[in-house]
Amino acid sequence: MTIERLSPGTPAPAFTLLDQDGTPVSLSDLRGQKTILYFYPAAMTPGCTTQACDFRDSIGSLQGAGYTVIGISRDEPAKLREFRERDGLTFTLLSDPDHTVHAAYAAWGEKMNYGKVIEGVIRSTFILDEEGTIVEALYNVKATGHVARLRKMLQIDA
Repeated sequence: MTIERLSPGTPAPAFTLLDQDGTPVSLSDLRGQKTILYFYPAAMTPGCTTQACDFRDSIGSLQGAGYTVIGISRDEPAKLREFRERDGLTFTLLSDPDHTVHAAYAAWGEKMNYGKVIEGVIRSTFILDEEGTIVEALYNVKATGHVARLRKMLQIDA
């Protein structure tokens, strides 16, 4: 199953998901602020922890440039809360257990894993403007070094 990838200039698909505390968060709640939405496979796994900690360590410069960071995975809110507390994450994590929002952003689909084609989360990042329009859609990103590349692309100093 191939899902059409999102591209710059298109409206970000609307969603409402529960955060790590069980509170609903909607895309419309983010209007008026630039947003970095990133999709990752699973909380507390090595690559996802590296990526989340990179966002945590860069949150000051990202927020200073006006960006809100939101992580989205298939994990339940309780696991997201544990992840957030364990690693001192200071940004919102959203739960998409049925991967509906992943699919809407084309962050779910076929991918290679150890030489086999499987269906799963495609590590992806979306930069949204204040109106909820996609500015950048980055697919198949690497966990390590991704935040540094984002800062460079967005011209944000560390």
